Amino acid sequence: MRFVVITGLSGAGKTEAVRSLEDLGFFCVDNLPPVLIAKFAELCYQTGGKIRKIALVIDIRGGEFFDELLSRLDDLEEEGIRWEMLFLEASDQTLIKRFKESRRRHPLSPDDRVIKGIEEERQRLKGIRERADYILDTSSMRPRQLKEELVNLFEVEGTREGLLVSVVSFGYKHGIPLDADLVFDVRFLPNPYYNEVLKDHSGENLAVRDYVMKWKDTKKFLNMLGEFIEFLIPRYIQEGKSNLVIGIGCTGGRHRSVIIANELTDLLKQEGHRVIADHRDIDKSAAGEDVK
Repeated sequence: MRFVVITGLSGAGKTEAVRSLEDLGFFCVDNLPPVLIAKFAELCYQTGGKIRKIALVIDIRGGEFFDELLSRLDDLEEEGIRWEMLFLEASDQTLIKRFKESRRRHPLSPDDRVIKGIEEERQRLKGIRERADYILDTSSMRPRQLKEELVNLFEVEGTREGLLVSVVSFGYKHGIPLDADLVFDVRFLPNPYYNEVLKDHSGENLAVRDYVMKWKDTKKFLNMLGEFIEFLIPRYIQEGKSNLVIGIGCTGGRHRSVIIANELTDLLKQEGHRVIADHRDIDKSAAGEDVK
């Protein structure tokens, strides 16, 4: 189990960090009182491995309970549970600007100047900062850059848990999927709709699949498409993307697009990617499909 504690200065980006770690498959809890850390870890262990990555945000909002953080983490170590701490900070100027833009009050100076709260918080966090495994200064970081840093720190090498690929087959007559990042048109492939034996079956049917896949153009296109997606995926991960939606379209969304979507899904799974196939229009009527 990987157990990460996120803490640091108010306004330094803990909320963005939690969102990024959620995208990497972490089970995240915000503002957990330190006294509950051990109990929460015990509950996670009782899931039988279903929860393997945990991120807890514990910060000054916990009031007097927050001062127990280090002692509670030491208790966790005595139980044999290893933890890591991510500490986020930023310059005074940056923090003041962020508080002004968000019109939020600093938790340690609700009725006073923000700078006084920042100064007090720095002092209270001094000992905790010294125990941190990772310290990130977010002063000049945009959310995407912070996510890239967290991907580098917390994504397990050799896995692709940070990116889920959805391959969606669709029919152009029903519209392109609104959430598609990439769209590929397969209407140039031979159309089973004009084969009287095959037209009433979908692309899930073996005979329909064999008909579409027997052509040289189909095989060449699929090989090129697979190589292209393989080229793109690590670059999307590097950019911090957590979901990639690939649209595969034919005229009605019942034959060619279904087959190519299934074949591409299988190719990507063989390379170790997390992939799901979704056939949006497979059950819609094929009547009136145009010649393409």
